[in-house]
Amino acid sequence: MTTNGRRKFRREGEGRRRRDLIEATLDCVAENGIEGATVRAIALRAGVSAGLIRHYFPGKADLLQAAYAAVVKRMTDQAKDALAAREARPAERLAAFVRANLGPPVVDARIFSLWAGFIARAHADTALAAVHREGYLGFRDEVESLVGAVLEEAGRPADTAMLRRHAIAINAIIDGLWIEGCMASSLFGEGELAGIAIASVAAQLGVDLPGRAGSGH
Repeated sequence: MTTNGRRKFRREGEGRRRRDLIEATLDCVAENGIEGATVRAIALRAGVSAGLIRHYFPGKADLLQAAYAAVVKRMTDQAKDALAAREARPAERLAAFVRANLGPPVVDARIFSLWAGFIARAHADTALAAVHREGYLGFRDEVESLVGAVLEEAGRPADTAMLRRHAIAINAIIDGLWIEGCMASSLFGEGELAGIAIASVAAQLGVDLPGRAGSGH
């Protein structure tokens, strides 16, 4: 970002231009909330005209929807990256996934500010609500897959209904600790929230997971 607060709008391909506008939108939402992220403010931040924004996005609602989708995808992808190169036992993969969701860069005050701003609007905006639902279900599907593998390895394969219940509970554990970490990170030691979450997930599933609080792993 330039010294005057404007982003340098790169005149590259259309995909790159759309991403630049989305980043400018996220800057505005993080600093001034949804209502403060006007087309004029976004254009000023991006260093472009409002007319150019409308070339890529029909209206502010479309730009906000794309920006929220980018936030959700970024958070999910960062957690999935923890699994990408891991040739490990299912229990180790599940623990790594939980840990990735409760440390930097996922636990971040700016990310939380963006998420909270969009969530506050989602109840009255069907497009944002749809983005939230898609992101939630994608995350839950990932958890179900990881849990299914852990229980299979433990000799306790679970049916679809049980996996769904486990995934809902684990998602709630991660979400609650994520919010605490984003709002008051200075109150927790390095890895403390992840350790608590892994211990809670282990208790939920009735298995041992590496890295749980007090396990000594």
